[in-house]
Amino acid sequence: MDGRTEWWRVLIAAPVRKRSRRELAYALILPIMVGAGLVHLVLVLLSVMLAANLVGVPMLAVSVVAARRLGTANRRLARAWAGVRIADPAPFRAGSGLLNRLGAALGDVTGWRAVIHGLLRLPAAVAACAAAAGLWGGGLFLLGCPLWGHFSALAHLSPGRPVAVLVCFAGLALLLLAPWGVHLALAPERLLARTLLGPAPGDTRIRRLEQARALAEEDAVARLRRIERDLHDGTAARLVTLAMSLGMAQDELERADRPERLQRARVLVDSAHRSAKETVAELRDLIRGIHPPALDQGLETALATLTARSPIPARFEADLPGRAAPAIEAIAYFCTTELLANVVRHSGASHALVEVRARDGLLTLRVRDDGAGGAAIGAGSGLRGLATRVRTLDGTIDIHSPAGGPTVITVELPLHI
Repeated sequence: MDGRTEWWRVLIAAPVRKRSRRELAYALILPIMVGAGLVHLVLVLLSVMLAANLVGVPMLAVSVVAARRLGTANRRLARAWAGVRIADPAPFRAGSGLLNRLGAALGDVTGWRAVIHGLLRLPAAVAACAAAAGLWGGGLFLLGCPLWGHFSALAHLSPGRPVAVLVCFAGLALLLLAPWGVHLALAPERLLARTLLGPAPGDTRIRRLEQARALAEEDAVARLRRIERDLHDGTAARLVTLAMSLGMAQDELERADRPERLQRARVLVDSAHRSAKETVAELRDLIRGIHPPALDQGLETALATLTARSPIPARFEADLPGRAAPAIEAIAYFCTTELLANVVRHSGASHALVEVRARDGLLTLRVRDDGAGGAAIGAGSGLRGLATRVRTLDGTIDIHSPAGGPTVITVELPLHI
């Protein structure tokens, strides 16, 4: 099918698409929402005028809380019918006591943003309603005019009915263009909803910091428990065995009046020596898990060493003119470790590529493989935890892994926190 045929099919199918129906319903319901918003704005203005009296302050606080609820309704409608991707703001938190509740309501940023949205949306809503009524209504009117006999006078002015045919074509053209016109006319409404009805920039930053703090606390507790378990079950047990072996060897040496006792002491000392070396090795592994020593020489050297030790053939490319923050380098190192482990365990790939770049204040880590694909967050590959850790440092993770491969996972982190 050529491009022109595909274009005409999309144009003809537009009026019956689900998105078009939802946007038309949204445009038609806008007068009701705008009317409710205007009533609320009148109450807000009246509350401001009476703010000098005792009645005005509680009235203004109630108006701000009502604006938050009206904004919630507008946000849900915009999300469901206008296709706006918008997150919910933080919930309203009122303290105990009347004064605390009044203060929380009057200082509610989300409520005041909803008030501003109700004030600014009026011209955008009028334009969207006019576009919906003009395009859909005008198209239906022109398409039905010849059937209703409204063009009988024009028909007498020309041979046959060419005017009626032209009017029908004009109405059909309007109906075909109506979905695109309404979608375009709703752009200011979507922009206002996305800007004023979602979380404030400061709230988003605070929420990320709270998530980062909670994750850091959980990670610290889990790491301490792991270190305690490793020390108790591994290193401590080996040290106890070492002490017992040395004690037994000391007893044998004190009574080494016969050659067999001396030989037994040598065996105990050898066993203690091996246990001491194994304990030192366990301690080194434990320390390496806390902070990879390879990072002391830089991220590029650490990732090159990690890639060279991969069980499958892996190529490494780097462009790092400088050092990133230590926390960023640690996250990038652990991300590479987890992603290469996923390639070995889950992908069935025969080759992998690890790329790391530093440009425009961002550290970009990309891991590719020629495996079977199908990687996704929540698929049991540890990517969910990886994404959470990356987001706590204002980073992003992008996963492109169609069925049959290849898989490309890109992690972007700020160079400095």
